[in-house]
Amino acid sequence: MAKSLSKIWLRGLKRLLAIQAEPLHKAAKRTPARPTRAATSKASAKVRPLKAAAVRTPAKRETPRPAARESRVRPRASAWASGAWTRSFHSAPAAPGRLVNHLQYGLYIPSGHALESMPLVVMLHGCTQSIDEFAEGTRMNVLADRFGFAVVYPEQSKHVHSHRCWHWYDASESAGGAEARAVVSLVDALIAQHGFDSERVYVAGISAGAGLTALLALNYPDHFAAVALHSGPAFGEARSGIAAMDVMRRGARGEPAELVDALVDVANYPGMPAIIVHGDADHVVSPVNADQLAEQFLRLNRIVDANGERKSGEVREERKGGVVMRDYIRSGRRVVRLCRVQGLAHAWSGGDDVIPFHSAKGPDASAMVWEFFKHQRRVGAGRSSESPVAAMSAGVR
Repeated sequence: MAKSLSKIWLRGLKRLLAIQAEPLHKAAKRTPARPTRAATSKASAKVRPLKAAAVRTPAKRETPRPAARESRVRPRASAWASGAWTRSFHSAPAAPGRLVNHLQYGLYIPSGHALESMPLVVMLHGCTQSIDEFAEGTRMNVLADRFGFAVVYPEQSKHVHSHRCWHWYDASESAGGAEARAVVSLVDALIAQHGFDSERVYVAGISAGAGLTALLALNYPDHFAAVALHSGPAFGEARSGIAAMDVMRRGARGEPAELVDALVDVANYPGMPAIIVHGDADHVVSPVNADQLAEQFLRLNRIVDANGERKSGEVREERKGGVVMRDYIRSGRRVVRLCRVQGLAHAWSGGDDVIPFHSAKGPDASAMVWEFFKHQRRVGAGRSSESPVAAMSAGVR
């Protein structure tokens, strides 16, 4: 059984990597010039600008030679420009089968901003990704420099999963439940150490990281003011790796709202603003998952009933440049946003396409995520609230 499950995961990952590599192969055929080596992820690496002669087009050629493929935004020069990047580990609560539960992470703190009451964004990578690649590809640290928030990147251990996948489909204390608890423990420790604003903590993830983001939203809503799920699977149905692959490929077979009700007491749930981003050309996590996730978070925010029928609020939709943006608004405040990007595969929209699982196609997802996050605040985070619903909606715009 274990061997069969491993084969299924490997086939899925190989397919995912092949999809990501296809644009690079096409570009290589069109570009006879030697590709430029991407910047290294080591802190001491220096970025050397290309010499002018290297990109000059020969005057005698009738057809200009395409420039060598390189990063549109130099990762080392931009993702770690002026702030402090610290790589460390957090001793998370012990989990069954793990005598020591160390969670590796990278923390980026921008310079020139007061630490006291600084917002914190948690970024959860997908399978086969490292936190350095995720930081470089999303360029979230560049936004942190501009807007003054800290970013923490928890990293799944290869000892826990050989492909660094989070166990989003298994909420048990020996798998995804332990991983979610470790992330929450890390957030609490960083707040205590640096004085970050506990009412403005947000979490975003892609693919398996989006799955873990949903798990955090379900089980620790008092810790987070809003969530972002990019290319993520619908939750509540998968209980194993095989079932998880089925949800990724086809979406949940059950009714999304009913799956929520089976997991959460919606009447007493404090609500969770969410932005969902997905590519219509995603062949790894089917785009139907985005619609199902939207319905699930609408249910968590009590905008739809147990049958998925809207019972409050209004819907505003905008179509522009191959992007469909649908906002679900209540009392004049945006609660759930669904963004569908035409032609985008399984990759972070508007990212640095030299980094795997990031694409220059589509709007800047990092900017969209922060624009959504910055209006949200969880009043009384980490403490009981007399009116949890009012606490959630008070900061939604």
